[in-house]
Amino acid sequence: MTPIATIRPLIIGSSTGPEAPYPLQMEGKVIRGFGRGSKQLGIPTANIPVDDSLSPWIADIESGVYFGWASLRLPPSRPNQATTSSDTTTTTTTTTTTTTALKAHSGFSLYPIVMSIGYNTFFKNMTRSAEVHILHEFKADFYGVEMRLLIAGFIRKERDYDDLLGLIKDIRLDCDIARKSLDCEAWALQETGRGTLDGSWLVRETME
Repeated sequence: MTPIATIRPLIIGSSTGPEAPYPLQMEGKVIRGFGRGSKQLGIPTANIPVDDSLSPWIADIESGVYFGWASLRLPPSRPNQATTSSDTTTTTTTTTTTTTALKAHSGFSLYPIVMSIGYNTFFKNMTRSAEVHILHEFKADFYGVEMRLLIAGFIRKERDYDDLLGLIKDIRLDCDIARKSLDCEAWALQETGRGTLDGSWLVRETME
């Protein structure tokens, strides 16, 4: 079993922003996952299908934890329709308070994310999954909603743990690292008015 690092930097990545092969793109409709993100971990996830034909890079990418940005097109009638505040709340590793959604563009709302790609060795999954933890508190599920991901960088390799508490602590630290790193100008989206990273793909209109 891989030991958990006791000290990790809270800001990662180059001062000039993502480096090749990042940022990577992925999209799909939100599907039901294993049902343990909220119940067992207190860290809800939004899953999308792992499809090598749509995202060829995912077949070869290392299993682990990534960070970046997501966009969701939520109908106005949904209770979890995003706010338009650009304020963010940064937390310590002992809390699960989330980041406020950023202003919507073309019907899409933008959110910082932490994402797990792999087999979740602690739970011994047999199939590879893509599980996205959006750093925002939603009032309801949003299965079937279109989600786009701009994966900006890599946080750490997939690990196994002695117990559930160790896993939860590491995920919370992943969240803090993502928040702080994405708050840097070169990693924040141009579309938020606070950064230089091109997030136009996240909010572009598509032909039906």
